[in-house]
Amino acid sequence: MNRFIPVDWAHSTNIYEVNVRQYTEPGTFNTFMQHLPRLKAMGVQTIWFMPITPISEKNKKGTLGSYYACSDYTSINPEFGTLEDFKELVKLAHEMGFKVIIDWVANHTGWDHTWTKTHPDYYNKDEATNDFKMPGGMEDIIDLNFTNPALRKAMIEAMQFWVDECDIDGFRCDLASWVELDFWKEARVTLDNRKPLFWLGEYDELENPAYGEAFDASYSWTWMHKTEEFYKQKLPLDTLLTLLKRYDDLGDSTMRTWFTTNHDENSWNGTEYDKYGDMAKALAVFSATWNGIPLLYSGQELPNLKKLKFFDKDQIEWTGNNELAGFYTALLNLRTNNAAVRSGDPSVQTFRIKTSESKNVIAYLRKNGNKEVLVVLNFSSEKNIRFDITDEHVTGIYKNIFSGAANDFTTEKSF
Repeated sequence: MNRFIPVDWAHSTNIYEVNVRQYTEPGTFNTFMQHLPRLKAMGVQTIWFMPITPISEKNKKGTLGSYYACSDYTSINPEFGTLEDFKELVKLAHEMGFKVIIDWVANHTGWDHTWTKTHPDYYNKDEATNDFKMPGGMEDIIDLNFTNPALRKAMIEAMQFWVDECDIDGFRCDLASWVELDFWKEARVTLDNRKPLFWLGEYDELENPAYGEAFDASYSWTWMHKTEEFYKQKLPLDTLLTLLKRYDDLGDSTMRTWFTTNHDENSWNGTEYDKYGDMAKALAVFSATWNGIPLLYSGQELPNLKKLKFFDKDQIEWTGNNELAGFYTALLNLRTNNAAVRSGDPSVQTFRIKTSESKNVIAYLRKNGNKEVLVVLNFSSEKNIRFDITDEHVTGIYKNIFSGAANDFTTEKSF
């Protein structure tokens, strides 16, 4: 069981990942700030900023380098603006009702991080080269040594800087399972005493269940990859149902985040439409209504149909007409306002709903007291499936969140 109690707002939040570099032509905090009213109107609750720290020059990839190769944990990447700019952004976001979390890369730094000169003992050494140790295949970063108590203390102090100086609301912890679990526990105890924070770890609980002892929410990497296989290889629907049961069996020790894309997936594996085709929207509905937290990436409301370069400038091609904004507004507002889709809440029950099309349709009912949300998803290539709901749990009138039309399932069970 998770010994930490999540902040209450985490149970009904959603997360929108911001790629500052690619979001606007200048790629700054100040120009991103102009999008806050639009995101507020779309129902976004929590904004996650990819790393905002300076990027190392040594062994830099591309023209601008990787956000994830930090050169100083307590400074701002000048590409984005100043520390004062970020403070103003967080202040405005808070005034508008947003929560703000930042990406934290604890496992490694870039080659010319300030610590490489002031505290080289903070790093693991490569015995073959007698130099700092690189993770396999990642030549622009070097590993930190978490067996060193001084490194742990310095890392926690660096994290505390952003809580104290900028009043952030939490962390998304990069490659969380690559860092010792006891460090995250130590960091959380210290930092939550400054301010109750939200902790999202980049790890899949199916692979690293123990990390739920430190984090409020985890990733669903296995689900994301399996749904792509399901779509491209035309696997049977039971493939997905079996996997969902594995996640269910973990319980609510941490909440899962569900997503179809993020910065890694988009840049390296293609857009959500490259991966899922016309199944992408059904998966977006699933992400917003299953037990967990929906995660969106910059530009999904467009929708963004291009892979964004990772180490170079490659702006999202905003058109002024976000075709899916209404779609996401309906989903995000449902999640915020309907207690039946709260995550990690023992008062919420989820029922798999039986239908006459069990090979093509996933249907489920989420219930919290007198609040109910019925979700019916066509996970097949068939366009006009007609079927019956053959389940006693579904009765009464339900309103479609997209069209507003009402269906009375008391007597009419066809769909």
